Amino acid sequence: MESLFINSTNQTPEINFNPESGTFYIEGKSLPDNPIDFYQPVFDWANKYFYSDEVPLALTLNFKLEYYNTASSKQIAKLFKLLEQSPASENITIKWFYFEEDTDMLEAGERYEMLIKLDFEFDTFDE
Repeated sequence: MESLFINSTNQTPEINFNPESGTFYIEGKSLPDNPIDFYQPVFDWANKYFYSDEVPLALTLNFKLEYYNTASSKQIAKLFKLLEQSPASENITIKWFYFEEDTDMLEAGERYEMLIKLDFEFDTFDE
């Protein structure tokens, strides 16, 4: 399956889902004017990939978000739900990154962990 790559902007994160290299991450700031439109290609790609036979036995999806707004949080939750409901859900780990002093971002990841039945790991950004 082809990779999904979306360049970052000042308002949107970089998205790199590359099955060939095993790289899966969303990184940067997520403040798009229209988060539904921005994240739709991610959902389309994820629906194809995570419901296919191509998913490896272990996959880590890295969330390296410095900041995201409320509208983006709804899209992130939608992505987590899609992953949770996929046949590959037992193979997926969400690695949630945060700055050490940013307890709000850590708590946001912990809230997702309580709501979503996926494995979560937490780590700090290298500064």
